[in-house]
Amino acid sequence: MDQDMVVLARVRLLSANRRVVRGVEGLWIYRLLTQVEPEVYGSKLAYVLVEESGSPLVRGLPERRLALLDEAVEVAQALSPANPYREMVLARALTARARTLP
Repeated sequence: MDQDMVVLARVRLLSANRRVVRGVEGLWIYRLLTQVEPEVYGSKLAYVLVEESGSPLVRGLPERRLALLDEAVEVAQALSPANPYREMVLARALTARARTLP
């Protein structure tokens, strides 16, 4: 993993000055940082993935929407059972995924 990209992601995260960075930038930041510290950033990644699955950009693209939700479920399931956010983000991802399936 490129350490410069990790540093850049952390700088962007800190400069955003928000609790959760949303949108494409949030996906980039949290996908990268989850690879380094999954228990710290995984729940935020799962949250943003579910949020983005309902965005106007993917609402009309069922395959893309399902891929985002599958990723959210996978990330949430990978969190430790001791993670205080695991159950919340997993339930949210599974519910959103169930609503997407025909």
